Amino acid sequence: MILSLAAAAAMSSGGGGGSLNSSSPLDPFDSSTSWSLGEDPSNSSAEPVVRTLTPDLQPATTAVAVQDVSPWDIALCVTGTLISCENALVIAVLFYTPTLRAPMFILIGSLAVADLLAGLGLILNFVFTYLVDSSVEFVTLLSVGLLISAFSASVLNILAITVDRYLSLYNALTYHTERTVTFTYLMVVFIWVSCLTLGLLPALGWNCLRDESTCSICRPVTKNNAVVLAVTFLLVFALMMQLYLQICKIAFRHAQQIAVQHQFVAISTTKGVSTLSAILCAFGVCWLPFAMYSIVADSSYPVIYTYATVLPATCCSVINPIIYAFRNPDIQKSLWMACCGCVPSNLSLRPRTSSDV
Repeated sequence: MILSLAAAAAMSSGGGGGSLNSSSPLDPFDSSTSWSLGEDPSNSSAEPVVRTLTPDLQPATTAVAVQDVSPWDIALCVTGTLISCENALVIAVLFYTPTLRAPMFILIGSLAVADLLAGLGLILNFVFTYLVDSSVEFVTLLSVGLLISAFSASVLNILAITVDRYLSLYNALTYHTERTVTFTYLMVVFIWVSCLTLGLLPALGWNCLRDESTCSICRPVTKNNAVVLAVTFLLVFALMMQLYLQICKIAFRHAQQIAVQHQFVAISTTKGVSTLSAILCAFGVCWLPFAMYSIVADSSYPVIYTYATVLPATCCSVINPIIYAFRNPDIQKSLWMACCGCVPSNLSLRPRTSSDV
């Protein structure tokens, strides 16, 4: 009975010759009538009519659009989860260990916060894409703004750690002073203010939501803004290479000045140069493809190329805790104490300076 009323209401609300009433009987041979169950049109009783019309009404009332989940988005979400877990552990260790308050650990903590926000941004981007209406401008701008701020802060914090390592060698005698701590805090504040400003630019109107033709490979960032960010990254990478080159020169000069420990220093210096090379190579391999592609490509390029360059860039935030935090003996000792309440005998007890790599 309910289905009969629904069918009749739908027929009467359609208007025109399709109305269903007592004075206008249903024409079984009318071409506008849908007989989807193969019933005999000559049978004009009420029961068959309801049965034949009901299937045609169901798709309009029960059809639900299901969006396919991209494997690339799943990979980014998993990467974001791994990034969040790693850096949350680093932040917890630094927060609950009062002795880890040197400038080096301040910068490592700032880097961990940036990478943690980057991981959360990747997770939220997945949620906003598939579980929330992504057509809402606020959702899109919030997700993109968080990712821009977090990854920009991650890159600049890596540069700040490089600067800190250079200063600890260049000004070894005056490095451990209050002035150095103040300078470190000023660097951190400058980094976060700059990156938060970059993240707010899309929300302040610097986006391509009104003109899709100006979009970059990362909507809603405009092509011009993407090029500026990519060129800035290339400059940061070039500055890091120059600083690490200077660090290597200073390290080799120190090795030559210590004649008594010449063999030991030569070995340790060679190991340090190898570590620096690995750090630069990892950073370049992760970010250079995305930066170069952002300069030459736009929104008309196949999206698979964007995913193929974005995924390695996000993996840099997976590597950062391993390179800058988990290799540090002081952080390792704190982790061992937190996990099992002891420190392995083979773990070095020598305090590590920021010049160590």
